[in-house]
Amino acid sequence: MLSRSIKAAMITTALTVGSAMLAQSAFAEVVYNRGNDTDPSTLDHHLTSTVSEGHLMRDLYEGLVVQDANAEIVPGVAESWEISDDGLTYTFMLREDARWSNGDPVTADDFVFAYRRIQDPATAAPYANILYPMKNAEAINTDGMDIEELGAVAIDDRTLEITLEQATPYFLELLTHQTGLPLHQASVEEHGDQYTRPGNLVSNGAYMLESFTPNDMIVMRKNPEFHDADNVAIDVVNYIPFEDRATCLRRFEAGEVLSCSDIPLEQMAYMRENLADSLRIVPYLGTYYLPVKTTKEEFSDPRVRQAISMVIDREFLAEEIWQGAMVPTHSFVPEGIGNYTEPARLPYADDDMLDREDAALALLEEAGIGEGELTIRLLYNSSENNRNTMTAIADMLGNIGINGVPEEMEGATYFNFLRSDGDFDVARAGWIGDYSDPQNFLFLHEGANLGFNYSRWANEDYDQLMRDAAAETDLDARAEILKQAETLLLEEVPVIPILYYTANSLVSPSLQGWEDNVMNVHGTRWMSISE
Repeated sequence: MLSRSIKAAMITTALTVGSAMLAQSAFAEVVYNRGNDTDPSTLDHHLTSTVSEGHLMRDLYEGLVVQDANAEIVPGVAESWEISDDGLTYTFMLREDARWSNGDPVTADDFVFAYRRIQDPATAAPYANILYPMKNAEAINTDGMDIEELGAVAIDDRTLEITLEQATPYFLELLTHQTGLPLHQASVEEHGDQYTRPGNLVSNGAYMLESFTPNDMIVMRKNPEFHDADNVAIDVVNYIPFEDRATCLRRFEAGEVLSCSDIPLEQMAYMRENLADSLRIVPYLGTYYLPVKTTKEEFSDPRVRQAISMVIDREFLAEEIWQGAMVPTHSFVPEGIGNYTEPARLPYADDDMLDREDAALALLEEAGIGEGELTIRLLYNSSENNRNTMTAIADMLGNIGINGVPEEMEGATYFNFLRSDGDFDVARAGWIGDYSDPQNFLFLHEGANLGFNYSRWANEDYDQLMRDAAAETDLDARAEILKQAETLLLEEVPVIPILYYTANSLVSPSLQGWEDNVMNVHGTRWMSISE
């Protein structure tokens, strides 16, 4: 039997150890291991272009406005703003407590510097055109106009005035993109192209860069100078690149990461059965489509393009090829997009497939094409799902006597090939919205947009509708004009929409604040980790 003194000593020791453990846990850092698609090619946000880079920029920087956990626009560095009656002038009032990670105040000049830098041709920013609505931006970037002519002026340290070429109802949405973020001028000028290195990078977002080990991890630590730091619950976020989605799945199951930004579709059945409470498959602002080279004689007739579209079984592709990780569509503009009505639809969307095949055969006959007379090369960039998609479409085309031949091209050169008017018949393409507005999808097919108009379709009526929409300031009237443009696009089908993308993620139940949204934006500042 233990003596009373020994018992007392044991109790005292236990209390001491317990108190120490409680104190330690109270001050322990909250760390979030976050799976990302891949490493960034750069941390210079003027040179970024991918979704995975956008995730990083969202944590490092804060723009004038930001997207909250539900992708709604809320104040960022700007605490308020005013818009002139004609929609051409935006005046932003910056918050007094906005600070860079080194303690310097964030000023209107930091935004002017950034906006001038992205339009400077010497920067060679791939997404400079996102900010072309700013007055003189395009002329500066492409025609050599003086950079000081840009329509962005610092009235004083806390007042920024932006003037537009024409009213742009989605301009605030544009400013949530990484192209709208500020830069710390002194550090950029001091370090040049090395300003993004750990120790050099000065940021103004909820997090600051601590280290970057390629192919391993990017470590960000909570920025104590951030104006809302008291409400940032996660102290450290470690971004881990996973080009092999199955590897992220394994580490997620082992508890080594709390989220994966994408998933291995070949293991969908396994995840549905074993990770149902973590699997997120939600609508995403993106369209998977097939450009048809309209400048080729055999594809210049819209009846031929409609016949191809009619026989594609989108439901089969979504369920069997993509395992439910895509949504079948007969529209080009995604559902749920801002500043729009319901998207236009192909007229045969609800028809029985056998009836559609009969109608397609009739269209081919009207166009003078007999059974077995047309061969179509189906070009796609390397991917098992793309290969399976094009193979399935080739089989579907065979039902109306068209010989479909899938052709694979290495992904690194694929989109440059499409942009440079490469020789193809039908190709695979996809577009993820940069901002939630139908213009960001419909502008792809304007005749002058040679960078993204892969089909090289030219239709003056369509271009005029897009010009009319750009000049219309009433959102309802503008939405109607844009729907007329989409209706015309679907009548001519220079591009064949087949699937909507979904955002596919694994999210631990312990990770709070990851809210599903069509923009697939998930800033770490809005999240917390529960026990």
